Amino acid sequence: MRFGESNSTTWFQTLIHLLKSNIGTGLLGLPLAVKNAGILMGPLSLLVIGLVAVHCMRILVKCAHHFCYRLNKPFVDYGDTVMYSLEASPISWLRNHAHWGRRMVDFFLIVTQLGFCCIYFVFLADNFKQVIEMANGTTNNCHNNETVILTPTMDSRLYMLTFLPFMVLLVFVRNLRALSIFSLLANITMAVSLVMIYQFTVQNIPDPSHLPLVASWKTYPLFFGTAIFAFEGIGMVLPLENKMKDPKKFSLILYVGMAIVTALYVSLGILGYLHFGANIQGSITLNLPNCWLYQSVKLLYSVGIFFTYALQFYVPAEIIIPFFVARGPEHCELVIDLSVRTVLVCLTCILAILIPRLDLVISLVGSVSSSALALIIPPLLEITTYYSEGMSPITIVKDALISILGFVGFVVGTCLTLYELIQPSSAPIFINSTSAFV
Repeated sequence: MRFGESNSTTWFQTLIHLLKSNIGTGLLGLPLAVKNAGILMGPLSLLVIGLVAVHCMRILVKCAHHFCYRLNKPFVDYGDTVMYSLEASPISWLRNHAHWGRRMVDFFLIVTQLGFCCIYFVFLADNFKQVIEMANGTTNNCHNNETVILTPTMDSRLYMLTFLPFMVLLVFVRNLRALSIFSLLANITMAVSLVMIYQFTVQNIPDPSHLPLVASWKTYPLFFGTAIFAFEGIGMVLPLENKMKDPKKFSLILYVGMAIVTALYVSLGILGYLHFGANIQGSITLNLPNCWLYQSVKLLYSVGIFFTYALQFYVPAEIIIPFFVARGPEHCELVIDLSVRTVLVCLTCILAILIPRLDLVISLVGSVSSSALALIIPPLLEITTYYSEGMSPITIVKDALISILGFVGFVVGTCLTLYELIQPSSAPIFINSTSAFV
């Protein structure tokens, strides 16, 4: 049985947290992802990946319930569930190395969450750079088709370094309750921004007949990495369920919440690509016209992403910092804690500087870690948990196919993204405000 804690959440609060854990920068990159798959193949693939991702979340919850009942525990997290499933495996080698299951999950969680943080640096730098460079030509007229002469400013990597000290100060806030204030601010600013983005993309959509139904197979792995990155909220599923007053309602909330997320992803992916066509950039905010209304949308969403950085940073900090604190003198605990936080933020900034293309960072993080957490591990988890108790061959084949899909996406997506980083086929697209009206 699952036991809610004293500070339990209502079903509505849980739904809001579920939406927040899935909606971030990945959503804004989906129009480019649809371009990499095709106007027909992209939305269909997004729908399939969404269904598979939700199914894998449900598998994780079911396996966690199984071990809660079996071991009489009130709660087990993702790492615990994988470890206990390996201990229940009929293969002795897996049972003897079960603790590596927890470490593997922790590793991918760290890579995923710090990958989010890297993407936030790139996103902030790109959007602030564009707003500042267009400032002299920014008008109050959002429908006038005029070319804006950009005022060159510093390199985007210098913008990242400018944000670095503010990010460090932000992650010094160690209390999760205090971070919830930042989460509320992020939710409000991002919600307002998304309404404005939708309002713009549904207007004056050009003839879509020139857009390919199916894009080149060479760019499809980039689509896969971006799509699975966007759906990667699986790490938050078990903590959210455990915080509920009535955990029995969680399955319904999971399906409703992910249906909303999938509808949002598919609609913005289609509308963004239909509106901007081949000119679509790594984040749809970079395509918005150069008037103060839409420049403020970029800034609002950027404020939301800035505050969300601390929330995404919280998970790897909780895994990494205790390791170093336990090995240092007791009177230096605070100094070690803050030092490790500073080093980790600097690391995410350095990695963002090394890979300043937003679309490739998103695809790389999605292919490497999100594939493992969202697609590869959950089906294998179901097999190791229930195999000794009897499973139907259909379930085993289904789980094997999902894991193979995730593994192929992991290998091909990672290799292609790395190849694109080393030998880019084309330079990143940079456009002026007139492209929003072409």
